[in-house]
Amino acid sequence: MPDFLLELRSEEIPARMQAGARAELEKLFRREMDAAGVAMGEVTVWSTPRRLALIARGLPDGTKAVSEEAKGPPEGAPDQAVEGFCRKHGVTRDQLEVRDVKGRATYFAVIEKPGRATGELLAQAIPAIIRDFSWPKSMRWGDASIGTDSLRWVRPLSGVVALLGGDVVECEVHGVTSGAVTLGHRFHHSGDITIGDADDYALKLRAGHVIVDHEERAELIRTGAAQVANEAGLELVADEGLVVENAGLTEWPVPLLGRFEEDFLSVPPEVIQLTARVNQKYFVCESPDGKLANAFICTANIAADDGGARVVDGNRKVLAARLSDARFFWDVDRKKTLAQHAEGLERITFHEKLGSVAEKVERVAKLARWLVEEGIVKDADPDMAEQAARLAKADLVTEMVGEFPELQGLLGGYYARAEGLPDAVADAIRDHYKPVGQGDDVPTAPVTVAVSLADKLDTLAGFFTIDERPTGSKDPFALRRAALGVIGLVRSNELRASMYDLFYAALPEREGREIGRVAAADYLNDFFVDRLKVQQRDEGTRHDLIDAVAFMGGDDDIGGERDIVRLLARVKALQSFMETDDGTNLLAGYKRASNILKKEDWHGVEGEIAQTGEEDPLALVDDPDMKAVIDAKMSERHAKTLSYTPEPAEDALIQALATAEPAAATAVAAEDFAAAMAALASLRAPIDRFFEEVTVNDDSKPKRAARLDLLARFRAAVHTVADFSRIEG
Repeated sequence: MPDFLLELRSEEIPARMQAGARAELEKLFRREMDAAGVAMGEVTVWSTPRRLALIARGLPDGTKAVSEEAKGPPEGAPDQAVEGFCRKHGVTRDQLEVRDVKGRATYFAVIEKPGRATGELLAQAIPAIIRDFSWPKSMRWGDASIGTDSLRWVRPLSGVVALLGGDVVECEVHGVTSGAVTLGHRFHHSGDITIGDADDYALKLRAGHVIVDHEERAELIRTGAAQVANEAGLELVADEGLVVENAGLTEWPVPLLGRFEEDFLSVPPEVIQLTARVNQKYFVCESPDGKLANAFICTANIAADDGGARVVDGNRKVLAARLSDARFFWDVDRKKTLAQHAEGLERITFHEKLGSVAEKVERVAKLARWLVEEGIVKDADPDMAEQAARLAKADLVTEMVGEFPELQGLLGGYYARAEGLPDAVADAIRDHYKPVGQGDDVPTAPVTVAVSLADKLDTLAGFFTIDERPTGSKDPFALRRAALGVIGLVRSNELRASMYDLFYAALPEREGREIGRVAAADYLNDFFVDRLKVQQRDEGTRHDLIDAVAFMGGDDDIGGERDIVRLLARVKALQSFMETDDGTNLLAGYKRASNILKKEDWHGVEGEIAQTGEEDPLALVDDPDMKAVIDAKMSERHAKTLSYTPEPAEDALIQALATAEPAAATAVAAEDFAAAMAALASLRAPIDRFFEEVTVNDDSKPKRAARLDLLARFRAAVHTVADFSRIEG
């Protein structure tokens, strides 16, 4: 069973496109082989800047002849239908067979498909692969490019090697004819390289100074760069993305170390690293003390006779020019204070409906101070929090951030420190965008937490107020990321506050906004709970249990747990409880009780109090004291209506509730949610026994009313911990 080699050679393929091109080549090749019914073994795909290569192992010599059947119209059908069926399948009418199908004579066409040689199939597949190849960007070239139906490729296609075993698979595409000849390294090898078969492809190209395996080139760069750094007494700053990019830029990689002037180290190290990385694709190094060294590592594409001295010198000059620009920006920016830079924020529009960045800064500064003064963010100086918030966006108008927008915030911290501002303020300016994604560091310094939280809350509040909410996969203002950032800040710092209150505080009422303050806060709260469920899913937390705690007040979201720290502690205890038999059986008893109450339209004392308008419905479900009032009224009402001797199972449930209700309420108030679940667990056996032995809908109206009240009391006791109606199962 022969192996197949395909090489598509062209001008330089951009490094960023090579991984996608490898996947595309394999996908299209498998598509063609599957369509032809050709089985194969392992498929390997390589790339260099000038070629894509695929090796498919163990292809058969050809496909077997097959016979296919197609069911046609019944006998006696119109001639037009029968003739159309024959044309479709390439047979004549006298070749049709008549078979019985459920008692009716029906025409069948038997199509014999002869086997085909694999080489013949490949000769058809190769042009199809090239024509259908998808590139992020492509071009036409040559005389044929005047027509829109001409071939498009990432760069002009110059050669095709196609070998099945040792035989050339002959094909032609866009004037390029397949063969067995390729080219080696552009500088280290001259003349053609003739490939014998798939096995000697990599070996012959290596002799021509081309390493076709991209992963091997990456490893050479990875280890070689670390080695030359170590030889200079330095440590390489690891950068896997840069390793992959340099592997895509070279066919014969040779890492070389160079030095730049120490004077440039006065520029922030992140600027130097970004300049070297983005503009020149260089690695940087650190000295033994962990500070950035005046060294860079470039990856040459040749093994120079002078050991790379001229290559290094040329790269040093280019880097020096870049670093000179960076130092100029650094010096110019420091001629102004951050407060002076901040005046320019009035010229930058944050959003046409939300005003300028200066207006956003004003909102964030007030909110940051409020967070500290309300004690939500503890141990922070409110003046420092406000000062940091007012200066946090100032670097957006600096020359350096204009050149390196990726460093916004970070550079502001450097400018603040250079200006002599307090470290807490400088750190808050530097880190106020954090966390910006999954796995990013979450700030813990109090002033930073206040500014970061205020910034994200303002962003969420502003866009929800103008009804710019995420829809489906669209989130142009990164509001989902902002919500996850708020979750990270609140959890990591154990900030104790109602999320509704935070959103409401960030939503000052203004005219001309699409959504009012209360409505926007409600939307934000629901959105936030959805983000919390997504974030918790990776930690194995059930989404329905989050709903059961977050929406304890009902569908209108009145009440419910809004303190994230307490919510997650309650959910964790609830999930542990639901994994036990007590939890499963109590849920079954709760649902049975709720179904009976719903069917009888029985609301109990809680519903009656709410319907009278004597109390705030919010208090009924969110105030522990009001819950105690409700429980007391239920107990009192139940005692008064008992004009009969309760049955043993009924009395057992009454006694169990008398113990469990206050125990659960006390435990919830103390945030001992495990104890609250234990109190609920004590109701599991009494409620099971109650349903087994007691008839709720008794013919006696007093008994029926008392027992429905008892079930309502049981339901209210369970609701002390969570809304079990939202729990699945």
